[in-house]
Amino acid sequence: MIDPRRLRVLRALAEHGTVTAAAQTLYLSPSAASQQLAALEAEVGHALLERRGRTVRLTATGTVLAAHATKIAAQLEQAEADMAACSEGVAGEVTIAAFASAITEVVAPAMAALRERAPQVRIRVKDAEGHASRRLLIDGAVDIAVTVAHQDAPGQNGEQLLREPLYAEPFDVVLPSGHPLAEASKVDLADLAEDPWITPWPGNPVHDVVLRACEEACFQPRVECLADDSRAVCALVSAGAGVALVPRSAVHGIAFGGAVIRPVSDYRPTRRVFTAVRRGSESHPLLRLALRELRDQAATLGS
Repeated sequence: MIDPRRLRVLRALAEHGTVTAAAQTLYLSPSAASQQLAALEAEVGHALLERRGRTVRLTATGTVLAAHATKIAAQLEQAEADMAACSEGVAGEVTIAAFASAITEVVAPAMAALRERAPQVRIRVKDAEGHASRRLLIDGAVDIAVTVAHQDAPGQNGEQLLREPLYAEPFDVVLPSGHPLAEASKVDLADLAEDPWITPWPGNPVHDVVLRACEEACFQPRVECLADDSRAVCALVSAGAGVALVPRSAVHGIAFGGAVIRPVSDYRPTRRVFTAVRRGSESHPLLRLALRELRDQAATLGS
């Protein structure tokens, strides 16, 4: 009989690439993780790891078993969801990972609404940008991720995660108030080709959208400042450090001071936001309740 706890270690190794990283994810010591993997090899009677000096890689058999481990994990999630569905009432805890503006515009209002509708449900939130929220979800640290498409995550972990569209929002141009285009009703990005730019750091999905939008306008932005926080970006624009593209919801409530915001007139970059859960957990009543409230709050963004 294969111990599913040892399969979890194998799956973590396949995800993270090293025994040390897998152990950290599972809150084990590297030696304990190695022992679990050795015991799993003894259970199945096959070599699962190929050791090369201080590194290891999965054998063909190990790769096959890791794929089964992913499916088994989904089945266990489904079993927990089914048992929860059979219980009476709705009470418990849901942890959501989301980026800052999604927390402000959708997650926090959803928490407030749920507190009124289902006071026995506790929502915990973790601020996580970009690919980090999906990693937290895969590793079991959160139950729901509010995330966006990202070029470094091919397939968006399709075998393990189930995604649903939440909302889409346009990007707007932020200009210093003294900029020649500050009085324009709309701005053509090509007219900003010679300006210095302020963007998020590489690795932030917004950075990818900005670069792609500039490529569509046939230029490569001259990036002079890097900041992930939208308030910091707007402050730098106000100081005359350059121009920027920001998601519309990210600038709600920001005092612009020496900056103005204008819609884009040509190619209109868009951020598409999704919810994601581990495959098999989607029927859990607590997750269904939280997801429904997130969708309800997202539907009000246009107004």
